[in-house]
Amino acid sequence: MDVDKKRIWLRGQFVEVTDEVYRAYMQGDRKIRYFENDLKTERFVLGKEGQVVQIIPSREDSLDRLMDENAQQFSDRRESVESVVFRKMETDRLHTALSMLTPEEQALIQALFFEEKTERQYADELGVYRNAVHVRKMKVLKKLKKILE
Repeated sequence: MDVDKKRIWLRGQFVEVTDEVYRAYMQGDRKIRYFENDLKTERFVLGKEGQVVQIIPSREDSLDRLMDENAQQFSDRRESVESVVFRKMETDRLHTALSMLTPEEQALIQALFFEEKTERQYADELGVYRNAVHVRKMKVLKKLKKILE
């Protein structure tokens, strides 16, 4: 065998190959080593005096380490599609029920729940006692409950 010839180890023996085959084989071999070793081990970046400047962690985590750190693999905090649809349906039902109320009842619900006014503030606007607003509110809520059932 010539020194210039490229050889690769296959099935227990060296086989002579062209430069093109040798390069392709070595690229594949390097890629395998990258996935099997480089991604799985942490590396250290050393400074001029040999001290560790930075630790590059492995890109593959063990389940034990993740559990120790309480990590979540898919930490998607967004609401699920089902929850969004369910909430939309409930909101639509509520708006339909609210539209069945009288204008005075709608104004009371608007002021107390959407504008977040207190019963006392709303009573002062209407010029009535707070207790009267409270009684009206309880009647309207009972009516809404019946409509929604």
